[in-house]
Parts: sequence; structure tokens; C-alpha cells
Amino acid sequence: MSCELHFFAIPALDSRAAQDALNGFLAQHRVLSVEKQWLEAGVNSHWALCIGVDTGVGPLPDALKVGQGKAGRPGRVDYREVLSPEDFAVFAALRSLRKELSERDGVPPYTLFTNEQLASMARDRPASEQALRAIDGVGEARSRRYAPPFLAAIAAACGGPAA
Repeated sequence: MSCELHFFAIPALDSRAAQDALNGFLAQHRVLSVEKQWLEAGVNSHWALCIGVDTGVGPLPDALKVGQGKAGRPGRVDYREVLSPEDFAVFAALRSLRKELSERDGVPPYTLFTNEQLASMARDRPASEQALRAIDGVGEARSRRYAPPFLAAIAAACGGPAA
């Protein structure tokens, strides 16, 4: 996962505009870290904030990885809780496509892609076969076979043209 830093100053006096700008920013980003410090400077005193946000690039966050359940079996992940609403909509479309293709091919859905891989696709939105192969566990054979329909579904779910 990659982090991008953004800096804000919230003045002690007349802070409404700065607060509104910060709240608008926070509503549009997945926050990874917050560092704050009060700077005393008389009438210019203010909070200095450093906000780290997810850029959507890099390995999947631990919250999206399959945990361990009872007896060492994989735990269940509720992707509705760990993905943003937009990412979950893409995830649901990819899961539906996976079910359709697995029924067509007569194989279990997880042999196409795991839920964790679908979550990575929904979050990272790969636009090429090479980007799809960058997802952990997606090899050349699987990407060659399934990249076209999955990349088209990602593009369609994101408002782009379905290839």
C-alpha cells in the first residue's frame, strides 16, 4: 500500500473555513495516519496536521487479507466492511462475473480468482493484463485466460467503455 501525505493548518481563531476544507478532504480519502501538533504563536496559533492517505497502489492492506479462523482455517472477511462503497460495487460485479465464468467452465469459482484477489482488483482497478498479474497469486496462464472479461468488467464498473 502506498501513502500520500497532505498538510493542513487549522487556525485557533476563525477556523470554520479550514475545518470545512479538512472535512471535505477526509470525506473523499481513506485515511491511514494522522499526526497533529499545536503550534503556539499568539493570534496565529494553529493546529498543524499531516494526513496520510491511501493512494490505492501497492500490496493489499491487512484488513483486506483473509484472516485465520478456528482450527487454523481461513477466517471470513466481510468485504462490505473493509472496502469503500465504490470498491465494493466493483467487487460485487467481479464476483458475479467469476460465478458466471466458473459455471460456464465447470470449475469452482475460487479457481478463477480468490475473494482476496477480487478485492485487490476492485481496489487497484488494473487496466492491463500486466497490472492484473501484479496482484499476488495471479499468474500468466490465469491472466491470459481471464484478463479480457475481468478488465472489461472493471472498466464498465468504473464508467469506462467495456472492452
